[in-house]
Amino acid sequence: MNIKSRVIDAAGFERTVTRLAHEILERNKGAETIAIIGIRTRGEFLAKRLVDKIQRIENRELQFGFLDITLYRDDLRGKLTQPILKGTVISFDVTGKDIILVDDVLYTGRTVRAALDELIDLGRPQSIQLAVMVDRGHRELPIKADFIGKNIPTAAGDEVHVLMKEIDGEDAVVLTDAIEGGKS
Repeated sequence: MNIKSRVIDAAGFERTVTRLAHEILERNKGAETIAIIGIRTRGEFLAKRLVDKIQRIENRELQFGFLDITLYRDDLRGKLTQPILKGTVISFDVTGKDIILVDDVLYTGRTVRAALDELIDLGRPQSIQLAVMVDRGHRELPIKADFIGKNIPTAAGDEVHVLMKEIDGEDAVVLTDAIEGGKS
């Protein structure tokens, strides 16, 4: 990975997660009606951190889970490789809840669209609010985040990576040159 710039360091990452937790609580007037669902893989780790922060602030348990949107993606056709399923883990009824959907980077909006499709298949939430660590623009679908850690204007050839201790051994947000792969 050829890092062009380090946009958020470890201390900034922690502050951003704390701010997002407070913004979620403020908008929802506390944690009474919310449940947090992370989009696998990095969204699940970010969601877990938000859950931990909110539980400490509010001194109450939150319902949370993880979505595997693999089978809901619109780019599976034409791929020769078998998709790897990590599984959706949601042990509560989403109906009537204010769901905070969490992902690391918002780009084209297609990942979020797939997550919305899966959530609606699971029940009828009162509302679905989107929290992301980074919004990099370049939307292909009319999707907007409710809670944004950082807006990072990017060129089409740039890649934004949210590094997390659980996977990468460090917390940071970095901008790199493009790599082979899809859009999210």
